[in-house]
Amino acid sequence: MNEATADGDVREHAYEYDVVVVGGGPVGENVAERVRSAGLTAVIVERELLGGECSYWACEPSKALLRPVLARADALRVPGLRRAAEGPLDVDAVLAHRDAMAFHWKDDAQADWLDSVSVDLVRGHGRLDGPRRVTVTTPEGDTVRLAARHAVVLGTGSVPSLPPVPGLDRVRPWTSREATGARRVPGSLAVVGGGVVAVEMATAWQALGSKVTLLVIEDHLLGRMEPFVGEMAEDGLREAGVDIRYGTAVESLRRHDAAGGRAPVRITLSTGEELTTDEILFATGRTPRTRDVGLDTVGLAPGDRLAVDDTYRVTAVPDGWLYAVGDVNGRALLTHQGKYQARIAGAVIAARAAGRPVDDAPWGAHAGTADTAAVPQVVFGVPEVAAVGLTTVEAERTGRRVDVVDHDMTGIAGAHQYGEGYRGRARMLVDPERGTVVGVTFAGPGVAELVHSATFAVAAEIPLERLWHAVPAFPTIGEVWLRLLEAYRDGAPAAHGQDTADTRPTPRFSQLPERIRLEDTVAERPASPPASADAAVTPDWWLIRMGGI
Repeated sequence: MNEATADGDVREHAYEYDVVVVGGGPVGENVAERVRSAGLTAVIVERELLGGECSYWACEPSKALLRPVLARADALRVPGLRRAAEGPLDVDAVLAHRDAMAFHWKDDAQADWLDSVSVDLVRGHGRLDGPRRVTVTTPEGDTVRLAARHAVVLGTGSVPSLPPVPGLDRVRPWTSREATGARRVPGSLAVVGGGVVAVEMATAWQALGSKVTLLVIEDHLLGRMEPFVGEMAEDGLREAGVDIRYGTAVESLRRHDAAGGRAPVRITLSTGEELTTDEILFATGRTPRTRDVGLDTVGLAPGDRLAVDDTYRVTAVPDGWLYAVGDVNGRALLTHQGKYQARIAGAVIAARAAGRPVDDAPWGAHAGTADTAAVPQVVFGVPEVAAVGLTTVEAERTGRRVDVVDHDMTGIAGAHQYGEGYRGRARMLVDPERGTVVGVTFAGPGVAELVHSATFAVAAEIPLERLWHAVPAFPTIGEVWLRLLEAYRDGAPAAHGQDTADTRPTPRFSQLPERIRLEDTVAERPASPPASADAAVTPDWWLIRMGGI
């Protein structure tokens, strides 16, 4: 209904819905579609483009930049393609493809989809205005007041987190948005950070012709992943020509623009050196976008991450009407994980609105268990990295007891078929008490498509003896699963989180594996065929020569 007209031409309107969603990225879209499919009315409030960060400034455009880079790297390993792939990338074609994948920064198709599922859209800046209320300031300056009968959902995402470097505000640095949306290739680019965005954007822009310097304050890359992943990523970047400098922070910045263009950035480093580049990208983390969404009107601190329970209710707000999904709750800052949260939250809201029981036990229909137990991630670099679940880094931090099984993927028949000189590595973490896989990491060309098989194994808690019956097709890289199982059965998994003198239950296989130290990374296979045909330590190269298995 319309309220009384305000002063001048400013108008106010008020509407009531079952669910009000603030934030129209993929997370907000998913939760709105879920509650609408359950028969509830829903509206989305979005201040920018419907489809959010992922569609226009992150997932889609970044992978569009990286796909030609990875495809060329693969082609250079394939006989018959190497000569054709040796030339430079067609930069104009790559950027045009990027533009297409970002829908040319127009959201008409997204708006049409929202209309097709009967979810309303209010464009503007939405803020909480007390319990179950949201006030929206539209681009035209009008005010729209929304009331929610059952729930308000915040899915406003996150923004780049920039360090307090003197001169930062004056040099207009790149963030992830500029890195994925740039219209030209800078002659030189400094990338600050050692995480996923830093590695991927250094990979992309170096391949497109920029001279990239990677400034990493730590002494490694991809620190939240398995240590060998960072080592392989470093090798790939150095081979591509990236200058990596560890233990290096940015002390200050300056840029004096000349008439008609952007002057170079002069960077003073913590080492005392000065570096000059055309552009500088800060890939130094993200902060929840909660500073200006009205948290103070419901007793919360603006700018904070919103703590939630496993049904995504904000725990600090009474009466359970406020939910937070995606980056704003800080549980897993990945688009696919935010969409998972949205599906769970949508089902929870619908159940509570109908007075039905909520199944919030671990792995229940209304519990976001995967946020802590089975988060999948892919790093689209050279090499690719795919991982899900626990890592040895996390096991070390929490003191969790796991068995660690490593395998060098070089000898797998599918890897030989994929390309000459294939280099890859796999790690599987096993819960020795339950005999289930709790974490898997792959690094190597073409491993991105292995991540969902690993996610099944971890999320479904499939017993290892059942995994023996999941037969990998020959010759595929997926044969690494068989090799990992063989290594656990017959090799020497590293027992992590306990002294090697301790005892542990016998695994659910025919014999007890011996232990090796965690630092012993890859169990070496024999250099010649074993004397017994029954021995399961037959080297991969010998199996390949004999026609495979």
